[in-house]
Amino acid sequence: MQVPQGVDADWFDREVPRVTALLDLVALVGRVLVGACRSSGRLALFAAEGLSHIVRPPFYGRMFLRALAEIGYFSLPVVALTAVFTGMVLALQSSTGLSRFSADSAVASLVVLSVTRELGPVLAGLMVAGRVGAAIAAELGTMRVTDQIDALSTLSTNPMKYLVAPRLLAGLIALPLLVVVADILGVMGGFIIATVKLGFNSQTYIANTVNFLQTDDFVSGLVKAAVFGVLITLMGCYQGYNSKGGAQGVGAATTSAVVAASVLILAFDYVLTELFFAR
Repeated sequence: MQVPQGVDADWFDREVPRVTALLDLVALVGRVLVGACRSSGRLALFAAEGLSHIVRPPFYGRMFLRALAEIGYFSLPVVALTAVFTGMVLALQSSTGLSRFSADSAVASLVVLSVTRELGPVLAGLMVAGRVGAAIAAELGTMRVTDQIDALSTLSTNPMKYLVAPRLLAGLIALPLLVVVADILGVMGGFIIATVKLGFNSQTYIANTVNFLQTDDFVSGLVKAAVFGVLITLMGCYQGYNSKGGAQGVGAATTSAVVAASVLILAFDYVLTELFFAR
């Protein structure tokens, strides 16, 4: 670049690269923000269309029942095992910490509060995201790259209504049911460790659990579970529905679905906790 008249050449040679680098950085940030806004807009439109088809006929009941079984029934073993061992570990850890302050009696209340408010819905959501989110993305991604989704449109079947809406509704219903089971088993796991290993009186432990648990604690966990269920199925459907590039694209869509669903679960967990319990 030619040095303008009246401008010191050394200063010009020193400052122009800095300004150019700054402008390149601003351009990069702008491209990232525009790309994020574009992706968020596409996801929002996809979610709105998928959810709208839930309440508009026709409704494919067979696809819904299949998705409900896949998300709920077949995810039950991994969610149950996770909940039981989480409750056991939580009882051990809380007893170790509370014993330093002579507050062993608070173990029951700590376990039931942690499981119902946070650990039950979050861990169940993460387990289902790893299992179901990946499966949905892989199934729809395979259908996309093999032109089966286009074939549905050719046969006058709306792919969003046939493939996406039943899965969104199934996630909305199945995950709260899984969380109910996770809450019960998590509290039971803590009870077993507290009474068998730590020497707590069983009747006192149950009384402390029942007296401390409030309706808001249980309901907030179910609301979180319903939101997480929609997020998991939404990300699986979105990534699979929009995948491209053959087998490699299907693999990338599967990975993106699990990662995005997991991050959204943690982010929405904070937002919902803020809404329910911020004072």
